[in-house]
Amino acid sequence: MHPADADLIIECLAGDTEAYGALVKRYQSAVYATAFYYAGRYGAAEDVAQEAFWSAYRNLRALKDPNRFGPWLRGITTRTAANWLRKHIARVHREAQMPHRRLLSIEDARRGPEAALNAAERQEQVHEAIDALPDRYRLPVVLRYMQELSYEEIARFTGDTPEEIRAILHRAMNQLRGMLAQRNVSEVEFPWRRAGK
Repeated sequence: MHPADADLIIECLAGDTEAYGALVKRYQSAVYATAFYYAGRYGAAEDVAQEAFWSAYRNLRALKDPNRFGPWLRGITTRTAANWLRKHIARVHREAQMPHRRLLSIEDARRGPEAALNAAERQEQVHEAIDALPDRYRLPVVLRYMQELSYEEIARFTGDTPEEIRAILHRAMNQLRGMLAQRNVSEVEFPWRRAGK
């Protein structure tokens, strides 16, 4: 059984740096995904994530409820990303965007380059639709379907319950289906469907 966040924080405050390492490991995917969600670039997301974890470590004593470490860390990550972007906006525009993880089906590969290009274009439409979702839905979708976090991991990071995350994702999927139907993209073509999600 994994120790609770609150137990790890008590150990951190007592000087155990390995306990903080366990928290970093537990939240690194969510923090990186959140940083990328705001920065949209590899290097920027790495810098933001590192700075967010460092800021959280320095301010750990300010955390009033150790059981709410995830949402507290999400807030720090969001503020860190906003501050980082204000300082480095020119750098972000020069950096290459992170390519979306593209999964080429065997059928597309057999059909040739044109089919592969069409599949890539449809996947780009999916990502554009995700970007058009309301803020409340977008991050859980990214965390669940792009970072492959469980409902429990997302809930721990956002401060919602797993049931609330399921409901948010259900509403988000309904909106995505509607947006993508207008673009003639079927749900079968969602990138996570190809990954067996």
